Amino acid sequence: MNCRDNCGACCTAPSITSPIPGMPDGKPAGVRCVQLTDDNLCRIFGKPERPAFCGGLQPSEEMCGTSREHAIQWLGELERVTTPTPDYAGQ
Repeated sequence: MNCRDNCGACCTAPSITSPIPGMPDGKPAGVRCVQLTDDNLCRIFGKPERPAFCGGLQPSEEMCGTSREHAIQWLGELERVTTPTPDYAGQ
């Protein structure tokens, strides 16, 4: 499967904890990556400075669905269920 034109959901919805050029601390979930162009293409696609996370996230029917909105929602839910909760020791 190929990426949907003008989507960019995978560059917006998930958090990325590794450095990105222009975002040395990575990016939080829901924040648009600074490397995403106005037409939602990655400026660093295929370049060595692209985080491994980005290269590992491959489009799929389940994730992408039929719209950008579906992909944003799906990735947002994945982010939510995989984010560790703080350890409140002693409570």
